[in-house]
Amino acid sequence: MPDNGITWLEPTAQCNLSCYGCYRKNIKGSHKPLDEVKHELDVFQALRKSDCISIAGGEPLLYPQIVELVGDIKSRGLKPIINTNGITLTRDLLHDLKKAGVFGFTFHVDSKQGRGREPQWIGKNEVELNELRLHYAEMLAAEGGIACSFNSTVYADTLQYVPALVKWAQKHIDLVHTMVFILFRHITPDSPFLFYAGDKQIVWDDIHYHSNKEEVVDLMAPDVVKKIRESYPDYAPAAYLNGTHRADHYKWLLTERIGNGERIFGYGGKKFIELVMSLYHYSKDKYLSYASPGALGLGRLTMLSLWPFDKGVRKALRGYLSYVLANPLRLFKKAYIQSIMIIQPVDLLPNGDQSMCDGCPDITYWKDKDGVEMLVWSCRLEEPMNYGNFLHMVPKSEE
Repeated sequence: MPDNGITWLEPTAQCNLSCYGCYRKNIKGSHKPLDEVKHELDVFQALRKSDCISIAGGEPLLYPQIVELVGDIKSRGLKPIINTNGITLTRDLLHDLKKAGVFGFTFHVDSKQGRGREPQWIGKNEVELNELRLHYAEMLAAEGGIACSFNSTVYADTLQYVPALVKWAQKHIDLVHTMVFILFRHITPDSPFLFYAGDKQIVWDDIHYHSNKEEVVDLMAPDVVKKIRESYPDYAPAAYLNGTHRADHYKWLLTERIGNGERIFGYGGKKFIELVMSLYHYSKDKYLSYASPGALGLGRLTMLSLWPFDKGVRKALRGYLSYVLANPLRLFKKAYIQSIMIIQPVDLLPNGDQSMCDGCPDITYWKDKDGVEMLVWSCRLEEPMNYGNFLHMVPKSEE
C-alpha cells in the first residue's frame, strides 16, 4: 500500500456523461478548492510513494484549475495522468496541459457511455468507436511526447469485441501505448446478498452502483485472456496484483507485448517485468507506472539488451530476427512496447467477503466524520461518503 506506482486523485465529482457502468455519482458543482486538492496530494506523499497521480473524477477536464493542478503535481516530481472521456479536450487545452507538465492521458471510451453530447457516436459498437479513439491518439501524437492509453468497460455482450480492440491497438502501436479492459461490476436484482453499513441494512437499489437489469457481474480476467487468444494464441500475461481474499485472482493482469503494426514478435515475461521494476525502484525509489512514448519506442533495444534475462524477450527476439531476415529492409522499421491491462474489480465471495485488489493502484483520499484522513478504494468511495463506512454483506441464505 505505501509503495505503489499509482495514486488516484479526484478534484471533482462533476461529469458531462453518466456512464452506465460508472461507480461515482455525478455531482454538479462539486469542484474542490485547489488548496484542498493540494492537501490531499500532501497526504498521498506522506503515506505513499507513487510514480504518477491519476487525475480522475468525475471529469477532470471540467475542473476549472486543471492546468494549475497538473503543474503542481509535476512540481512534486510526480507524473500527472489525466483520466478523461475526452469530450472537452481541445488542442489549445492540450497544449496548455503539455506546457504544465502532463505526462499522459487515459481516455475512457466504450459503447455504454451514452455520449449524448456527441450524437455521432450514439449507438456505435466498440469497433466503430475506434474512429473516436484514433482521433484522440492522433491529437496527442501531434502535440508530442504524451503517453496515450485507453480504458473500456467490458460487459458480457461486449466481450466479443475485445480481440478487435487489441488488434486495433496493434495497428496503431506507435500511437497507443496502453489498452485497459475493466470488467463490469454492479449490484443486480438477483444478488444473493444483503447489504449493511454497520448494523443498518441498506436496500440494494439505494446503493449507487446498482443495475435494475439482470447482468453478468462475475466476468473474470481469464475470460478476457481466453477471448484475446482467439486472435493472439501466444498472448501471455506477465504480472498481476492478487485479490485481498483470493490470492489466485488476477486483479490487475498486465501483458507487455513487443512488435509493430504488422506483427507482434513476442511478450515480455515475468523476469522482464521484475527486472524493469527493480531497476526503476533502485534508481527512483518507486515503482514504474506509465512509461514515456520515447521509452516505449525502444522495443528493438529492449530485445537486444534484455534477452539473456527473460525467455519471453528471447522468444520475441527470435520472432523479430525471422521477420527481418525475410526482408532486410524491415530493419528500418521500429519495434514498440505496448501494455495490455485487464482489471478485475471487487469479487463478491459466497460467504460475503469482498476480494479487493491487493495494493490497489487507484487508492484515494478520504476524511471520515471524525476528521481522520485515510486512503480508501476509489471504486467504492460512494460507500463511506453515503453511509460513513464500507458496506459489508451477508448471504441471504443466512438471513
